[in-house]
Amino acid sequence: MAEEIKGIKEVLALNLKKNRLKLGLTQEKLSEKANISTHYFAMIELAKKFPSAGMLERLASALEIDPNELFYMPSTAEKALIELKGTVASDIEQIVSDTVEKVLTAKYKDKE
Repeated sequence: MAEEIKGIKEVLALNLKKNRLKLGLTQEKLSEKANISTHYFAMIELAKKFPSAGMLERLASALEIDPNELFYMPSTAEKALIELKGTVASDIEQIVSDTVEKVLTAKYKDKE
């Protein structure tokens, strides 16, 4: 999460992509939902273009979020907690995986 966000276009671009991926949508599918061209949407998501207020509302609606969520920036403390959550979840996943592997290995050795 070492991305440097420089301005409002970058914040919008990041939130569009994050929310689009959360719904499992391609740029093309979201463009269809918002009734805009895929190229124009791609330019917004790359922070090359900035949409009108009406377009922001259509994008938010297509993403099933409130328009203000397009401009949400977590605080530094919140970013740290999000990173920690990811790290802890990854560590737990690895521990569970290792434990299951050990149990299965021991079970198969006992049957030999």
